Amino acid sequence: MDELEEFVRARSQPVLGRLRIGIIPTVAPYLLPDLITALQDRYAGIELRPREAVTQKLVEDLQEGRRDAAILALPLTESGITGMPLFEEEFVLVRPAEEAHHPVPSAEGLRAMRLLLLEEGHCFRDQAIAFCAPAQTPPRDLIEGSSLSTLVQMVSAGIGVTLVPEMALPIETRSARVALQRLAQPRPSRVIGMVWRNSTPLADQMRDVGMLVREIMQDRPRA
Repeated sequence: MDELEEFVRARSQPVLGRLRIGIIPTVAPYLLPDLITALQDRYAGIELRPREAVTQKLVEDLQEGRRDAAILALPLTESGITGMPLFEEEFVLVRPAEEAHHPVPSAEGLRAMRLLLLEEGHCFRDQAIAFCAPAQTPPRDLIEGSSLSTLVQMVSAGIGVTLVPEMALPIETRSARVALQRLAQPRPSRVIGMVWRNSTPLADQMRDVGMLVREIMQDRPRA
């Protein structure tokens, strides 16, 4: 029934009339405002229904027809879902301002520090741990938070250090007493992509939205 409705939408509307899009929490606050503005400018009268959720929930929503597309970290291995990469971004080390003069730690050195990471369920947490602990051994002194904002403020208070995706830095560090350091090569990074069901007749419209996201990110200065 959902796919029949999508087929009717795709045939009757040459432009996108409604978009039910999901975005992971480590992307949504930093992309959604610009994306909503750009979509409203490009598609007159578009009905937007964004939702912020962790990857597992977004995949379930896609598979069950509750979302048209989702923006999340790639790769994604679930069957029946396809998509496109949008952009790649590095993870930047955020440490207390008093440590600005300290040398940049290696992955092993970072593993020995008090590391602040998002709670379980966030793909960004898994990506950060994979860099700090390639052997899948959790860092020695790990503290969890529910959002990047919480993690950065804890760093500002001198509790530990954290990794933050590059796109979040302008917002999350503007009022925090922290120092930023880019790690040594090969630096940790992630690929953000947009995915949708293989069977959706809205695939062309979804690709257009993906290209719009690429344009938005290309116009942003590097943090």
